[in-house]
Amino acid sequence: MRHLRAAAAITLAVSVAAGVTGCGGGTSSDGGSNESPKTLTYWASNQGPSIEADKKILTPELKKFEKETGIKVKLEVVPWADLLNRILAATTSGQGPDVLNIGNTWSASLQATGALLPWDDKNFEAIGGRDRFIDSAVASAGKEGEPPAAVPLYSLSYALYYNKKMFADAGITTPPATWDQLVVDGKKLSKDGKWALGAEGSNLSNNIHQTFVLGQQHGADFFDEEGKADFTSDGAVAAVKQYVDFMAKDKIIAPGNAEYAQNQSLTDFAKGKTAMVLWQAAATTFAAQGMKPEDWGVAPVPVPAGAPGADKQTNSMVAGINMAVFKNTRNIDGAKKFVKFMTSDEEQKILCKTYGSIPPVKAAQSDPAFAAPELKVLRDTLATSAAPLPQVPNESQFETAVGTAVKELFADAAGGTPVTTESVKARLEKAQQTMQQ
Repeated sequence: MRHLRAAAAITLAVSVAAGVTGCGGGTSSDGGSNESPKTLTYWASNQGPSIEADKKILTPELKKFEKETGIKVKLEVVPWADLLNRILAATTSGQGPDVLNIGNTWSASLQATGALLPWDDKNFEAIGGRDRFIDSAVASAGKEGEPPAAVPLYSLSYALYYNKKMFADAGITTPPATWDQLVVDGKKLSKDGKWALGAEGSNLSNNIHQTFVLGQQHGADFFDEEGKADFTSDGAVAAVKQYVDFMAKDKIIAPGNAEYAQNQSLTDFAKGKTAMVLWQAAATTFAAQGMKPEDWGVAPVPVPAGAPGADKQTNSMVAGINMAVFKNTRNIDGAKKFVKFMTSDEEQKILCKTYGSIPPVKAAQSDPAFAAPELKVLRDTLATSAAPLPQVPNESQFETAVGTAVKELFADAAGGTPVTTESVKARLEKAQQTMQQ
């Protein structure tokens, strides 16, 4: 969840960049050239606790690549707060890096600018083949039916984290597997100033991640087959209402969570104020806040009934980071070699262990490190019950419009205003109108 603060301005940039011929020209069939075969520039996303930590992690790996290929990589670690705007500026100006990291939910939007190298069969073969990667991760790399705009680099999914002591004190022996059980357990846990479930009610992207999954469970995609917004279907309305009702009706989320947007729910969890939280790879954060591994447990995100799986048993969006190449690169061969290096089995093990993510490369997942309880849940979820967010050019508008509607509904709930099916539908109608403007 490291890119939740990204600006939602891609759609405007798509219309501007559509007139820019692939962010510049080149001499190869891929749209790039080999004018500078000994150098590459790389914009890495901030995956670690700081920019300096990322530099310390990545620099030795880039030195290995240089030793193997003779290609020097100039690294810049870009904060998430700046990354999207930097990329958008590069798509219109042509002054960008050779290789860059992008949040996977941006893939289709950035694909529509025409600025990124398409990963067709030929380009995938240059890095070992498409079948090396988990299907769900590749599905989050661009619009269905078109060559992906990027290659999966770090993968993540959601899990349910729970406080073992708070569960034991409430007489609860196992984490809830269904939403009904979560509510039952939640009412036992929500007492004496403590609450069952944490939320980030003012974080638009987090709102989308949760309501998208619930929408899948209610048979709603939020977009129709032609890619048009469909926010007011019965399933979409039910999904949003179910999520907000954890605060409004079930009273298992603290009203103050309506204002959370900066991971405060994790702090509450670490301090024993909240018994459960839905999150991606939270172990390092818990450790940094003083929790011991034995203090908390991890389980799959609940489903309506039965066990997680495909379609209506989806219990996570496909989260993660993709790696893209600008089509106007002056080292197209070197850029593909670098992507191959970063997605090699060995580098995937090294980097994903360090960052607490799941390798999207199948062979790398065999490393025992990824069989640890937390990572096993995340890995199994990613492989069997996660779905990518809608791969449409205006996905960022979707996050803003519907995420804001959910934020406003949480504010209503916190203030004591009834949240009804009618009020949810009205907010979603407003969000859909915003998308159509």
